[in-house]
Amino acid sequence: MCSNQGVRWDNLRPSGAAEPGPAPALFPEGAVARTFDAPGFRGITFYEVRARSIVNRVPATSRVPFEYTINPYRGCTHACVYCFARNSHSYLDLGTGRDFDSKIIVKVNAAELARRELAAPRLRAADPRPVVAIGPNADCYQRAEGRYRLMPGILRALIDAAQPFGILTKGTLILRDIDLLAEAAEVTRVGVDVSVGFTDERAWRPVEPGTPSPRARLEVCARLNERGIGCGVLMAPILPYLTDGPRALEAAVREIAEAGAVRIVPIVLHLRPGAREWFMAWLSREHPRLVPRYLELYGRGAYAPRAYQERVADQVRRLAERYGIGAAAARDGVRTGGRAASRAAAPLPSAVSPAEQLTLL
Repeated sequence: MCSNQGVRWDNLRPSGAAEPGPAPALFPEGAVARTFDAPGFRGITFYEVRARSIVNRVPATSRVPFEYTINPYRGCTHACVYCFARNSHSYLDLGTGRDFDSKIIVKVNAAELARRELAAPRLRAADPRPVVAIGPNADCYQRAEGRYRLMPGILRALIDAAQPFGILTKGTLILRDIDLLAEAAEVTRVGVDVSVGFTDERAWRPVEPGTPSPRARLEVCARLNERGIGCGVLMAPILPYLTDGPRALEAAVREIAEAGAVRIVPIVLHLRPGAREWFMAWLSREHPRLVPRYLELYGRGAYAPRAYQERVADQVRRLAERYGIGAAAARDGVRTGGRAASRAAAPLPSAVSPAEQLTLL
């Protein structure tokens, strides 16, 4: 048993609303667990907990373009083999591989905590109001959200507090809450981006097995923009030697443009601890010939060489200019904040340069 038992889970309490089940050993009281015998949920355990806090401040040393986060879930059923957040499961003494995909922490009281904590002076009195990123560590619109419905309450709390926020998602379930997002855009700054690193469906399923297809995600982008909610695309990750060829990049940018994306931010794959081991194991099974090339490219750390990143980003920027990404938003006046538009000078989480965004993903 770990010596830090009761520390890594010290901001979580078990929910009393469900039958008990097996839980991570370091949670001394035992988390309440649920499993569902339904397609899409088999083999997944949900640990329902009552968090003690939900609005968390980002360390001042971080380079991410937001100050606070709300993460209603830990772990993610999207099961992306490259996910940067895998290592966060180790903080709970859970595995960074299969456990991250199948042992999901659900903060069942997220909405009530959000309502209370968004009223704190540190947020209400700040000028300008800081941006809160929703779900940067685990997709807030993963499949679990269809069951637990945490986001409508969180969005209502954000609306009532007129709190600027941003959402990055691969989940089409966000369309369920499109009316709430439109309402939010009338009172504060709202940024939404979908993550689509590539549109080749042969590349998609092996690396993002639990996600909607890239085209389904781009349909989300189109629908949100039709409602006047400016939606961009985080073109991430771009996978070296798999999805970084000229044809693959152009096909992706063309489809992103056709979806009406108001911005595009390209990011090359990076491999931090936790993600690195899981991704490289996958690569050795699926593309063993590429293992030496990846070891060379990522031999000095988590990031590909800057020259490679800049070359790929430059290709995407030139393609974006060719296909007019962003031009339609400027011409048509897509909303990013209704009555609050005059306060929208500061960028939302996704409206940043690739260099700034690298540490977000």
